[in-house]
Amino acid sequence: MLAVFCFLQQWNETYLHFHKSDPKQTYYLSMEFLQGRALTNAVGNLDIQDAYADALNKLGHELEEIVEQEKDAALGNGGLGRLASCFLDSMATLNLPAWGYGLRYRYGLFKQRFGKEGQEEIAEDWLEKFSPWEVVRHDIVFPVRFFGHVEVHPTGSRKWVGGEVVQALAYDVPIPGYKTKNTISLRLWEAKAGAEDFNLFQFNDGQYESAGQLHSRAQQICAVLYPGDATESGKLLRLKQQFFLCSASLQDIIFRFKERKDGKGLRQWSEFPSKVAVQLNDTHPTLAIPELMRLLMDDEGLGWDEAWDVTTRTFAYTNHTVLPEALEKWSQAVMWKLLPRHMEIIEEIDHRFVAMIHSTQPELESKLSSMCILDDNPQKPVVRMANLCVVSSHTVNGVAQLHSDILKSELFADYVSVWPNKFQNKTNGITPRRWLRFCSPELSHIITKWLKTDQWVTNLDLLTDLRQFADNANFQAEWESAKMANKQRLAQYILQVTGVSIDPNSLFDIQVKRIHEYKRQLLNILGAVYRYMNLKAMSPEERKKTTPRTIMIGGKAFATYTNAKRIVKLVNDVGAVVNNDPDINCYLKVVFVPNYNVSVAEKLIPGSELSQHISTAGMEASGTSNMKFALNGCLIIGTLDGANVEIREEIGEENFFLFGATADEVPRLRKERENGLFKPDPRFEEAKQFIRSGVFGSYDYNPLLESLEGNSGYGRVDATGKSQATRHTTLLESLNPVIRGDYFLVGHDFPGYNAQARVDEAYK
Repeated sequence: MLAVFCFLQQWNETYLHFHKSDPKQTYYLSMEFLQGRALTNAVGNLDIQDAYADALNKLGHELEEIVEQEKDAALGNGGLGRLASCFLDSMATLNLPAWGYGLRYRYGLFKQRFGKEGQEEIAEDWLEKFSPWEVVRHDIVFPVRFFGHVEVHPTGSRKWVGGEVVQALAYDVPIPGYKTKNTISLRLWEAKAGAEDFNLFQFNDGQYESAGQLHSRAQQICAVLYPGDATESGKLLRLKQQFFLCSASLQDIIFRFKERKDGKGLRQWSEFPSKVAVQLNDTHPTLAIPELMRLLMDDEGLGWDEAWDVTTRTFAYTNHTVLPEALEKWSQAVMWKLLPRHMEIIEEIDHRFVAMIHSTQPELESKLSSMCILDDNPQKPVVRMANLCVVSSHTVNGVAQLHSDILKSELFADYVSVWPNKFQNKTNGITPRRWLRFCSPELSHIITKWLKTDQWVTNLDLLTDLRQFADNANFQAEWESAKMANKQRLAQYILQVTGVSIDPNSLFDIQVKRIHEYKRQLLNILGAVYRYMNLKAMSPEERKKTTPRTIMIGGKAFATYTNAKRIVKLVNDVGAVVNNDPDINCYLKVVFVPNYNVSVAEKLIPGSELSQHISTAGMEASGTSNMKFALNGCLIIGTLDGANVEIREEIGEENFFLFGATADEVPRLRKERENGLFKPDPRFEEAKQFIRSGVFGSYDYNPLLESLEGNSGYGRVDATGKSQATRHTTLLESLNPVIRGDYFLVGHDFPGYNAQARVDEAYK
């Protein structure tokens, strides 16, 4: 609590300053904020680590022990949420006026554990006691409506009425900047129902569940991150979550705008975009667009043209994926049911967009079926959320140069001819405070010592000055000592959480990220299986000449993503055999790191020596863990995908073990496969057959391995006929119900993955 009190005053002073100076403010809307522990970050950014540790020592405590008592805030899962958190840290450090807006999930995603059938999901209990980092704002409450109908008044104005109304209650989390007084806020919304919504008569009549129905439904909204949406009720709940975030946040933004008056009295709405910038982090907050239109027209009395001008100058959209199933498409029927007024507005936006194309770009009329917002396919009419974002935002950005190029040349190519200046690249980034300064103090100390400044913590360009010391024996010895300290710390953690003893003198090879077929953890474990086969075939003398390696894989597979869970199971099964093989286990260990989160990453990344970023080229929008590994002096094996391209340019080709098809080759290779022209590498076939032989247990891996076989297939379904989740967004029905085709080119890139041999030699 001491650290909280240290910057409460700074927090209050920051917003008093913003209120007086009235700058334009950035509002970052995201369904995820993967914050990690706040204590280390807080005392580090406040630059009070030593004083704080001394104070704890006098009370009989160690800082490291206290830090371990804090649970990670369960507000996110992958790079999307971690990017959002890094942006908040950066904006606070740069003294920018900004807010983050998210949801206060009671249980977050899930806590990962393992049973006989592999990954099991249990509720995350991060709020079981309380969070000392949040301040509830009982005075900041906004109503959020669902369902109901639209009333048309004699004047022609429209009003959304009826349905059910829940209350959005604000919780604020302070985000301190590094060595600055600026402390901004992450505002999280919790859904509640009021006392008037509790039917006391029904309760006293024994109808306990009926008495508190709205209370129960309100609690469901912020219960978990990405609830399963295979059912109609699941889809409604996901849509409720997204709209709840958008509506509460925009009402708050508008309230703050109206609260600040100029010398002439109330502000003009035309000023709104000069004071408010709203960034949509992926398509999850898309409903903010029609919601702002509704609030401006129905509540504030603006006409369509004025409201549309304000809206399009306010919103910007960050695209995070080119995967077709990850671009949200919501059922029109579900949208009409839950948000009837917003569907009217979306229809009008679409109608006006189509009319604009007809009148100004008639050559694009043949493309309108894919460009319009509403897909009226009779079998499944949907709202294309990415299209709505592109049409309604003043700027659209990708998150790495390669990704942004693909957006302009493929995904949004037709829009580029309409708005050539709308599309930008903003390569993702990470905060060097959490991802080097605080998580690797030994290495940070060495960098500061040799650079004779700690200014690199906010100016990473200064790190290039380390090149002059690259051949200095003393510098190398200190660097090696710091790396070994981190490896030993990591080895202790792995023993603690898995019971597996790993050798700090072996090469630490790590892949940690969301488990997904396009990220190709399957390629990694197939490579490990082939390495194990080779070691088994060697004589003891030959094994002694090899490079000992510890392969660590971590990440969560979404609960309904069957193939991802099979991959997790396979990694664990391979590890159970390899790690207990007395002939091999001093040359190879395979470890699945459980319950991967930010705090686990802070242990893994400083101890890494090789990191794997091996996604199918063109599939990973950016990646940010690749940046964290590189920042900690770790080499990369990877494909030319996402930010790998730019990292390789920065660190030098000699520090990047490149393999695999390039993004422009992938479509041709898929087509050739469909035409039966693919010839699998014998080593690839041997590795699959070795798994099928049962050496790793009795689990049936045929469905997983069959996904790598055949000539076509995407959007595969599992044995139950249910669609496999491919991202934590709205799940789509299978595009091709065939469990075959190796869409992500594991088989094609397997021979090139032999770049691992170059890694072994370089490590020696």
